[in-house]
Amino acid sequence: MSEANIKPKKERVVVYIDGFNLYFGLKDAGFENYKWLNLKLLSDNLLKPNQELAAVKYFTSRVSNNPDKQKRQSTYLEALNSVGLKIYYGHYQSDKVECRQCGKIWPVYNEKMTDVNIATQILIDAFQDKFEMAMLISGDSDLVPPIKAVHEYFPKKRVLVAFPPKRHNSSISLVAKGSMTIGRKKLADSQFDPEIKKRDGFVLKKPKEWD
Repeated sequence: MSEANIKPKKERVVVYIDGFNLYFGLKDAGFENYKWLNLKLLSDNLLKPNQELAAVKYFTSRVSNNPDKQKRQSTYLEALNSVGLKIYYGHYQSDKVECRQCGKIWPVYNEKMTDVNIATQILIDAFQDKFEMAMLISGDSDLVPPIKAVHEYFPKKRVLVAFPPKRHNSSISLVAKGSMTIGRKKLADSQFDPEIKKRDGFVLKKPKEWD
């Protein structure tokens, strides 16, 4: 085979998505109607022609204490499963906040473990040589250490950051080897169909609240 017929090897990309960072970025930007987001398609749409998608990993926690939100989230997670995403779960931690003026106490819930789970997966995949480039969709500065670690211990690999809307973070962009902000057009071009038929025949429907 002549050298002219040898196709250049494509750069393998694994995409790591901070689910809540992306969700609240969409919400803060007023992009409520883009929540029915096909993250595999979005990942493909963010790649360059010389790159290929090796895997997409999604990190989130199950919503609690709100049946309507739980139902919408479950539908969305099933939609992501239908296109082959690997989902990693953290958890919600309950805490209490007290008003200093009136003394009233109410519960708050904080999402935990996502940054740790993302850091662990990026480093494991680097050690197992699963990618040449890791694309991180997040603006969480807690992910600076794993980005720096990949670049230090794997100088031939790189981490690029795709910031969700309204989630640009200078500390991350300084350590990443490239960054971008996901724009409205990429979101609009990466939506699921209103109805998704699963392999077992069950039809998932886009939540009405997301229209």
